[in-house]
Amino acid sequence: MDWNRVEGNWKQFKGKVREKWAELTDDDLARMDGKREQFEGVLQERYGEGRDRIREEVDAWLKTLNS
Repeated sequence: MDWNRVEGNWKQFKGKVREKWAELTDDDLARMDGKREQFEGVLQERYGEGRDRIREEVDAWLKTLNS
């Protein structure tokens, strides 16, 4: 799955995002508004991981959505 599909259906994907990254708040999800760059930035803030590591996690998560 590509990010465009997630962004276009953000309301439906918020629950799946919350399942994977439970530390995210409703305010975080609203702030992201489906934008990948903002999404990854918030994940970096919440989880203290580097940009590359977060990108890898998001890519891996996207692949699970195809299953």
